[in-house]
Amino acid sequence: SVDLSYKVVLTSDNPRFEDPADILNDMIAGLNDNDKGKYLIIPDRREAIKTAAMLAKPGDIILLAGKGHETYQEIKGVKHHFDDKEVISEIFNNM
Repeated sequence: SVDLSYKVVLTSDNPRFEDPADILNDMIAGLNDNDKGKYLIIPDRREAIKTAAMLAKPGDIILLAGKGHETYQEIKGVKHHFDDKEVISEIFNNM
């Protein structure tokens, strides 16, 4: 996704019992050196979505990947309500 994107925001998605920083470090390890500067790392998913929305210019496309139909974020065995559609709608309504 980094190769074909202007900017990529890496974030967490259901870390369960893993440390989100470890997951993000694994994601970064899979990127090429040429990709540096094309991505941001924002562990908090809500903040990551907000940042993507704020960086977007007219005509840009924001792809929110990972959650799909899920309406929760699972952290340390607890499912917290989190719906990407609700979050992005709230952010755009407040811009």
